[in-house]
Amino acid sequence: MPNLAGKTALVTGATSGIGLAAARALANEGAHVLLVGRRQDALDQAVATIGAAQATSVRADVTAPADLDRLAAIIEASGRPLDVVFANAGINEFATLGALTWEHHRRIFDTNVGGVIFAVQAALPFLRDGASIILCGSNADVKSAPGASVYAASKAAIRSLGRTWAAELLDRKIRVNVVAPGLTETPGLAYLFAGSDSALSDLTATVPIKRRARAEEIGAVVAFLASDASSYMTGSEVYVDGGVSQF
Repeated sequence: MPNLAGKTALVTGATSGIGLAAARALANEGAHVLLVGRRQDALDQAVATIGAAQATSVRADVTAPADLDRLAAIIEASGRPLDVVFANAGINEFATLGALTWEHHRRIFDTNVGGVIFAVQAALPFLRDGASIILCGSNADVKSAPGASVYAASKAAIRSLGRTWAAELLDRKIRVNVVAPGLTETPGLAYLFAGSDSALSDLTATVPIKRRARAEEIGAVVAFLASDASSYMTGSEVYVDGGVSQF
């Protein structure tokens, strides 16, 4: 039997990159996956790649309270309790200290922190006891990168949230863990370094394994944290970054 047979998972930021790879990995382990994203066309394509029998979609922006209320109503109406939540939606933009603006700060923190807080909160009433919550962090929470101070701070906040929620949810046996990717081949990474191939190559050269991760490699760790194979893990952060955070 697949590890997640008969279970239901919710994935935010599920239309591309790590979110889509994780959704596929969860579906491959037998879960029915609820995909959450902002664009219906991208959601339709994501559902098609996984298969309508194992995936459904909800168009929602995790920074919009009304969208999250609607998401909660859809989960409730489905009659399917949630066994897994992967809070993945996030953005990154570069700006050095002298160029930081309130708008840059709000955009990143509203999505990377507020979107995680309130998406998980919306899902919480529908989580079974013993469920698994996985937050998408980053090795940026322990590694410096010029121009990424606000992004790194947002991911450090995710690490803190994971620890606190793990403690808060012990009575329901709900486990909360953080997956912390490093450089990963995603559309977001390509956009971030558009026109800066040499900078991306130089950064990749600092990875001990000497390559970037495939999104599927991160998705496999999400599936592990979602399953009973990680049943003795909560409050943990798992770095999946080719050794960058460890050297």
